[in-house]
Amino acid sequence: MVCMLSSFLCYTIGMKLGYELTIEQSQKLVMTPELIQAIQILQFNSQELDNYVQEQVLANPVLEQKEPQRSEEDGRDSGESFEQDGSEFADAQAADAGLDWKEYIRNANYGGVNYDSGREKGSVEKDSNFERTVVNEVTLPEHLMFQYQFAAMSKGCRRVGKYIIESLDENGYMTSSVSEIARATGVSEAKVDEALDIIHGFEPAGVGARDLKECLTIQLKARNQFTGDVARIINDHLEDLAANRLSLIARELGSSVKQVQEIADMIKGLEPKPGRQFASEQKTRYVIPDVLVEKVDGEYVVTINEFSVPHLTVSSYYKGLLKESDTDRKLAEYLSDRVNAANWLIKSIEQRKQTIFNVVTAVVKYQKEFFDNGGKYLKVLTLKDVAEEVGIHESTVSRSISGKYLQCPRGVFEIKYFFSSGVSNQDGEGISSKSIKEFIKELVEQENPEKPLSDQKMVELLQNEGFNISRRTVAKYRDELGILSSSKRKRY
Repeated sequence: MVCMLSSFLCYTIGMKLGYELTIEQSQKLVMTPELIQAIQILQFNSQELDNYVQEQVLANPVLEQKEPQRSEEDGRDSGESFEQDGSEFADAQAADAGLDWKEYIRNANYGGVNYDSGREKGSVEKDSNFERTVVNEVTLPEHLMFQYQFAAMSKGCRRVGKYIIESLDENGYMTSSVSEIARATGVSEAKVDEALDIIHGFEPAGVGARDLKECLTIQLKARNQFTGDVARIINDHLEDLAANRLSLIARELGSSVKQVQEIADMIKGLEPKPGRQFASEQKTRYVIPDVLVEKVDGEYVVTINEFSVPHLTVSSYYKGLLKESDTDRKLAEYLSDRVNAANWLIKSIEQRKQTIFNVVTAVVKYQKEFFDNGGKYLKVLTLKDVAEEVGIHESTVSRSISGKYLQCPRGVFEIKYFFSSGVSNQDGEGISSKSIKEFIKELVEQENPEKPLSDQKMVELLQNEGFNISRRTVAKYRDELGILSSSKRKRY
């Protein structure tokens, strides 16, 4: 007992308890407001960036936005390749140089331009051409109301007809029942049916239908093709028709499969959504490419679309105002703070352009065969591959391609399009899933419609091309392309 007590006392006496101050070095990432702003700017698409810049211009009086310059030869955007540093980027870097901002602004060469005075004379005339004019497209209600004003109908039906037209959905279908419309307009259901029959005679044929069967029936009646067998197929065998069960339909009708095939082709040639050919009442979204890729002398040249990026500068007005701040310390501090914020914003936008340029350059280098030969030659590309090529983090690559678009001789693509997984060929090289889909689409287009290719047959043909792919993967890609199975593609 004594030995145990003495050892316990020795242990407690040897312990060191208390507080002390120590100095140690450690590395950690501090998310400053400026760094958060730079990350946000990198992730913004062109529309979001423009909205953000407008907010900053309103909040910071030092900032001014100027229009990008156009080429006098062909009016194209003066794209910027980052092989040479622009003066704006040099001005933005000055924010980190610890300069005296009073002296910096005094000596800055703004060319004596007053940006409040608007565009230079004649610039409006250059931009005013018919190609830049937005066409006012006709919507379905407008098209129907134009016909409606010339339709012969009783006075009580006019208000009902207008109500029906305004309640149609974008596909041209009537979403309310006859009883609901009668209650809403305060008329009898017979008046609603009368107005609806008149609308069914409008163009496009099939508008105002309550379901698909009625829509097809209206179109066939307008063509005088609504015969007995056609009516039975639409009313009783529409699902069988969609599943291509033509033999079953032929047995039910007592007709030949060839006759049913002819009726099926006629029905499939109708418009199931008559309203979709008109402009939507929702606002149309236009894509502005962030990057332009052009082939020059056999090489692909990447340039930034300057019209997708806001161009900012420090207002020349504050040069004179800063001279008066020599005797006003608070004004000098305010201007210094605003100029610092303005130059950091300019630098962040320029850095965004540089990062997108580097990422797209790496993508174009890796996917050169796609730009030369088309979608079948798209390779597997991951964020990690580009990050290692450019020397940045994968998250930075992800932010730089989010919502950004690329315009090349083959069309406009979202930059994410060039990043995809895939399968390996016999040489062990990665083949993009989009490339496999192009091969599947080509096989289906070239197949014999009377003997369509099964998924297993496609596997064999793709393996002959050097692709190691399973039947399940082929079926998955076929479904994603919206291609029906072989039994539903078969023609008789």
